[in-house]
Amino acid sequence: MTDKYIWSVVACILVSSLCSHAAMNANMSRNDGGGFKNDSLLENDPELNYVPSGPLVMCSFLPIEFIECEDLVDLKGNKTRDDTMTGGCSKYGGSYRYEDVEKTTVQCMVLPGIECHGNRKFNKKGFPCVKYGGYYFLTTLLYSILLGFLGMDRFCLGQTGTAVGKLLTLGGGGVWWILDVILLVTNQLLPEDGSNWNIYV
Repeated sequence: MTDKYIWSVVACILVSSLCSHAAMNANMSRNDGGGFKNDSLLENDPELNYVPSGPLVMCSFLPIEFIECEDLVDLKGNKTRDDTMTGGCSKYGGSYRYEDVEKTTVQCMVLPGIECHGNRKFNKKGFPCVKYGGYYFLTTLLYSILLGFLGMDRFCLGQTGTAVGKLLTLGGGGVWWILDVILLVTNQLLPEDGSNWNIYV
C-alpha cells in the first residue's frame, strides 16, 4: 500500500515538473510584444500568424476581380511538362463537358492598391483549362437559322473552307443548313480554334 502511494506521488511530481518546464520554455520564446522571437517559421509562412477576425482577408482568398493570373499554356498533351510548370494544360480548350474540363495551378498576383494579408504572389489551384475566343452561342445560332444557307454560321465560327462550300451550294440545298442548326443546338458544331462560348454579361 505504501509503495503504491509513493509511486503515485512520484508520478504527480514528474508530470507537474514537465508541465511547468514546457510553460517556462513557451514564455521564454515570446518577446515583450507578445510575438515569437527568432521564429523563422512565422516569417516564412505569414498564414500562420493570420487573425481571422482581423480587418484583412488572406491574399489567396481574394476573388478573381482583385488578382491578375498568368496566361494558360497549351501543352498539347505533354504530361511530363505539365508537372514541372504552373499554368500548363495538357487538355486545353472549351469543347469538353464540365466534368471533363482539366484544372491546373496558376501563379497569381494581387492588383496594386488592394490590401490583404500574406504573400501578394501565390499559386491558385483549380483553374479551368478553358479559353474564350469571342464566340457567342446565341449570335451564331441566329446566323445559322437566318443566314445558314449562305454559310454565315460557319464563317462566324472560323470554318472558312466549309463555309465557302456551304455558300456555293446554298446550304447543300437546305439539308446542310438544317443539319448545322441541329449540330449547333446539340453542341457538336464548335469554334474552329477549340475555344468555349463566351457568356453575355
